[in-house]
Amino acid sequence: MPSWPSWRRGSCSAARPRVGPYTGATVGAVGALLDAALLESVLAPFGSSRTLPAVAYLSDDVLAFERAKFFDGSWVCVGRAADLANPGDQRAVTVGTETILLVRDVDAVRAYYDVCPHRGHELLPTGEEAARPIVTCPYHAWSFTLDGTLRGTGRAGAGGADPDGLGLRPVPMVGWHGWLFVNAGADAAPFDDHVGDLDAVVAPYGADGLVAAASSEYEVAANWKLLVENYHECLHCPSIHPELCKVSPPASGRSVDGAGAWVGGPMDLAPHAETMSDDGRSRGEGLAGLDERGRREVQYLQLFPSLLLSLHPDYVLTHRIEPLSPGRSLVRCQWLFPPEAVARPGFDPAYAVDFWDRTNRQDWRACESLQRGVASRGFRPGVLTDREHDVYRFVTMVAAGYLAGS
Repeated sequence: MPSWPSWRRGSCSAARPRVGPYTGATVGAVGALLDAALLESVLAPFGSSRTLPAVAYLSDDVLAFERAKFFDGSWVCVGRAADLANPGDQRAVTVGTETILLVRDVDAVRAYYDVCPHRGHELLPTGEEAARPIVTCPYHAWSFTLDGTLRGTGRAGAGGADPDGLGLRPVPMVGWHGWLFVNAGADAAPFDDHVGDLDAVVAPYGADGLVAAASSEYEVAANWKLLVENYHECLHCPSIHPELCKVSPPASGRSVDGAGAWVGGPMDLAPHAETMSDDGRSRGEGLAGLDERGRREVQYLQLFPSLLLSLHPDYVLTHRIEPLSPGRSLVRCQWLFPPEAVARPGFDPAYAVDFWDRTNRQDWRACESLQRGVASRGFRPGVLTDREHDVYRFVTMVAAGYLAGS
């Protein structure tokens, strides 16, 4: 029996390479690559529009733009506050072009740029974790309290160091239903504007009170946007997800329009199904805040750019997508359950984890085929059917961002 919540399936533990800062030098290259006429065809009215051009999935320059504008310039989920449970817990994560150091202080999780103010050395390598009462630079041993204040200058002595001017540089961060979001560029619109009325959709699920019972990581040979587009439609479900179609009618998806940078809507459960599992049965506990309608559907939502929220009647599944290269993405999944379910003797989240692990792998194979397809000379931007409205909403968001440069 695995030990929850530490069990990880398919984990990739190697540190990720740090991405260099985006200087704007490729703006002209991006403008030349992303033909305005092709982008305008993406933005045409639904029913006559086209999908994104191939270069959007293949170009290093386009990805550099996306990292700087869509990731640095937005609010990106970096996990759960509970992932850093104890004072002194530290983790370095990649967000766009930056590496961000997350630190649990006594009263809150704080975010800093992962750079020592002395000479610029990383405080913690990307992807690594630590647990210690101070933040220490491994280069010259400068140290900082958990609230970012300079504590000591290591072997060099104090010199002319001014503790008030040499603390860690904070990064804007907010908590939302238990998740943490950072704005690496420190220039995004207010988080409330970003999330809009998605809050009203998510609130009944009580996610801030849920606990993680399992997590997985996948490395997928496909562009991050192809993973998102695939998530936003179930037209492909009868072809590659026969198990899913037994517990949720693939044509039942509905698109919800709302304020904020999000896309998505619900799908129905089959009459016999209580949740998304192989037999439709739940081995957990129903989420107390849901009404009868909420207990008969699953919400599939994306908060731009990279957080996918799958809200079930008895658990919440998240996918956090990090682009590694134009043709490769890292996906981190986490399954959250009510604490009373996890504490129950014999509780096993495998009924949800195994179902979605298989479904994920079916999707990844399809997305990797899409990546190979968009690289073909035979590829042309495709058309969208009336069951791909959420794909349209996502690609128009991306195309508008390309044209606006933001």
